[in-house]
Amino acid sequence: MRVDAIKDKVAIIGMGCTKFGENWNMSVEDMLIEAVYEAYADAGVETKDIEAAWLGSVGSAFTGETLGRPLKLKYKPITRIENACGTGMDALRNACFGVACGLYDIVLVAGVEKLKDSGYGGLPEFFFHPVYGQGFTAPGRWAMIAIRYFQTHGIKPEEGKRALAKIAVKNHHNGTFSPKAHFQKEITLEQAINAPIIAWPLGLFDCCPTTDGAAAAIVCSADIAKSFKDDYVLVKGFGVAMGPCLGKEDIDYKYDHLPETEAAARQAYEAVGIKNPRKEISVAQVHDCFSIAELTEYDALGFCERGRAVQEVEAGTFTLEGELPVNTDGGLKAFGHPLGATGLRMCNELYLQLRGKAGPRQVKNPSLGLAMAQGGHPGMLLPIITILGCRD
Repeated sequence: MRVDAIKDKVAIIGMGCTKFGENWNMSVEDMLIEAVYEAYADAGVETKDIEAAWLGSVGSAFTGETLGRPLKLKYKPITRIENACGTGMDALRNACFGVACGLYDIVLVAGVEKLKDSGYGGLPEFFFHPVYGQGFTAPGRWAMIAIRYFQTHGIKPEEGKRALAKIAVKNHHNGTFSPKAHFQKEITLEQAINAPIIAWPLGLFDCCPTTDGAAAAIVCSADIAKSFKDDYVLVKGFGVAMGPCLGKEDIDYKYDHLPETEAAARQAYEAVGIKNPRKEISVAQVHDCFSIAELTEYDALGFCERGRAVQEVEAGTFTLEGELPVNTDGGLKAFGHPLGATGLRMCNELYLQLRGKAGPRQVKNPSLGLAMAQGGHPGMLLPIITILGCRD
């Protein structure tokens, strides 16, 4: 892999995001228009400036026509991307490749999903392959890794459940500072611990909501970014790792860590030149579809030693005031998870943080930000990592 292939060659000069939530009064096209035009205004561009576009959507779009028709992108190349929960971030990754190779100067990336109209309370069962003892549900899969993680690392169930609850409380708290979050309400530790069980040890507040939303980015060559704004954000690198998907077939698979996420992190860190992510990453957005996902991602991303995530949660390491703030906008717990939009929403938060525009949730003097969107389930994961940085 050429580690210098993309670093500092591509910039983000504008981003936009709808309010995430139960957007009953908005169509897919309405949400795309709102997010894209906010990104246009932020970048100071118009539709005529866009040379190509990428659209991320799992089930709310079928071709690039979903983006091209409402935005009147006449006769422009539009690529629709689908890669499970990493869809929006993968759309950004592919758009950056188009710019980095010199094919385009200015491109549009958009991600959208409208889940509330589906009638499902969560992702439908056809998204998943059955695992013995878990059934078909996403909470069931992540509940199993929670049990195994606690057992492997000698964590008492009540201690582990308390750590998961503290993650939920943290993300709800951060969401109160995010006007576009689905949930903007504090919860208490007692509420989270004692909430109705969905799949033990995961309770109601350990699970992200079903949500509608869209996000967009304007990406250009770093050479021309300064002509649009002084505080553009540079793309530093990506990491993507699809495992063999044999977790449920492999009798030796431990279900106590995330090997695909570890591999994607190694790729991204090599591309950027990061040696100590705990010290070098200023702010992170991770895929907290369930609180146990965030907990195990601390380990997998090298934010702490494997097995010490519970202690780090108790120490407040990943709070807004901590050593490495994680999910500063509230994450999926506060925003929900419209699959095609989530990865771009994460990058939007990094874009705001790195430019000092995040308001009351702003971290101090950020230089590098990491976002990780992760599809699938333990034993069959597809993590995509993006690292962004301030203009040098």
